[in-house]
Amino acid sequence: MKFFRVLRTIRTALKALRRNPLRASLTALGIIIGVAAVIVMMEIGRGSSVTIQRTIANMGANNLLVMSGTAASGGVTFGAGTVMTLTPEDAAAILKECPAVRSAAPIVRARTQVIYENKNWVPVFIYGTTPDYLIVREWTTMAQGEMFTESDVRNANKVCVIGQTLVRELFNGQSPVGKEVRVKNISFKVVGVLSSKGANMMGMDQDDILLAPWTTIKYRVTGSSATTANQSASTSGSSEVNTLNNLYPNTTLSLYPEKSATQQADTPLPVRFTNIDQILASAKSFQEIPLAIRQITQLLRERHRLQTHEPDDFNIRDMTEMSKTLSSTSSLMTNLLLSVALISLIVGGVGIMNIMLVSVTERTREIGLRMAIGARGRDILRQFLVEAVVMCLTGGAIGILLGQGISKLITFMLRWPTETSLAAIISSVLVSASVGIIFGFYPAWKASRLDPIEALRYE
Repeated sequence: MKFFRVLRTIRTALKALRRNPLRASLTALGIIIGVAAVIVMMEIGRGSSVTIQRTIANMGANNLLVMSGTAASGGVTFGAGTVMTLTPEDAAAILKECPAVRSAAPIVRARTQVIYENKNWVPVFIYGTTPDYLIVREWTTMAQGEMFTESDVRNANKVCVIGQTLVRELFNGQSPVGKEVRVKNISFKVVGVLSSKGANMMGMDQDDILLAPWTTIKYRVTGSSATTANQSASTSGSSEVNTLNNLYPNTTLSLYPEKSATQQADTPLPVRFTNIDQILASAKSFQEIPLAIRQITQLLRERHRLQTHEPDDFNIRDMTEMSKTLSSTSSLMTNLLLSVALISLIVGGVGIMNIMLVSVTERTREIGLRMAIGARGRDILRQFLVEAVVMCLTGGAIGILLGQGISKLITFMLRWPTETSLAAIISSVLVSASVGIIFGFYPAWKASRLDPIEALRYE
């Protein structure tokens, strides 16, 4: 019985709305504009947030730099990287056994001239690494050519890829792919050119870089294979390849002729332990950076056989502070846009209240007649509430469609980033219903409190 009473009330409310379609449409217009504004602002804010997060990742904010341990003597420490404790196998284990890590790459550093014909340049970065370095740094596109392969790493092939700064300084804008540059008199064939990345947060030119297989940089360029030596700092003359210093062969007779410097560099002797300078890893997301640090720390302590009381023989650095700053800025902008859009919904709600009050005044005799033939106050209250909620929900549905269309139009015409937000759509529906109930309650309550006799006398 109660169900049928509610159903009859809803039917009566819908008939009342159909009697004045223009007024109902104008009343819902405020909600339509408000909901559309919320959808558009939320999707623009979400798109901007995603773009900022991609920019942060592109800058390396999700990156974790694992550095070797610190040497100490007589109570004096010599800084990170003075004891070589990291190996390429550590990098492979981090990638395999740390679920929070997306990718990892070993790094061997060098600092020397890069020569092409009669020009030379000293890059900011000369890194020996693996192809995964580009995945870690979100450097997924190549301007020309291609990245060297894992086969090049295993075979210590003399190939490299270079950044845009080296192309400009050494090749005058010409394509360097297929040409050879010299690094400590070792000829490297350029197989690719990296896309432009610009300066990082510290102002350093990220395009001033040369990447090569880490085995090539370690054995052929730095010329160091000792287990505790800093390969990137090694400058021993006996290990460098400089054929210009050996113009005349050694005249000392021996049963077996000694290998030249070039032959020794081309056929490096295997060592039992191969050390690297750093490991560059990236977390799967900004939120998983602390988890990735814990997993890497636990794994490396196990691999390096460190006891509980022993300190770490490595250091892990991240860019959490920069990431938090940029993320908070993005959240602030999104909340600001949302606040502006919510004002439109409040204005729409006030419009609904005004129209419903006018409707109550116009329909006073109708209300008195309904109450005279048996309608109770709660029936009148329910009827006017249903009218307000139906107008709000209808306006909300149209506003969602309008907001989606405007977002697509903005993306197409202005090239602004937008991102569809399911949360914004759901919240718009809930807010629309809430506005109808909140701003429609007072007019409905006022209608339910009318005296039937006075209402029938109303002109």
